[in-house]
Amino acid sequence: MTPAVARSSTTIKLSTETRDRIRALGGDTYEETIVEALDALEDAQFWAQAEAAAAWEASLPEEERRRLRAETDAIDAAFDGIG
Repeated sequence: MTPAVARSSTTIKLSTETRDRIRALGGDTYEETIVEALDALEDAQFWAQAEAAAAWEASLPEEERRRLRAETDAIDAAFDGIG
């Protein structure tokens, strides 16, 4: 078993309703429940941004999409030799 890592902490004011919602999610601790919720939110935001970028790219004229792909391929090729 890994020893617990000392972390600084803080106190935040929440409404009773919010506290009860956190408790109802059933994590072992409020901290774990909040971290899990934040991870899910960050994941959702990432995929929303990725989908928005894909929709933007799809809205471009084919010539512009080809130009962007060529630029991306050139950058990828430049990094292929590194490492």
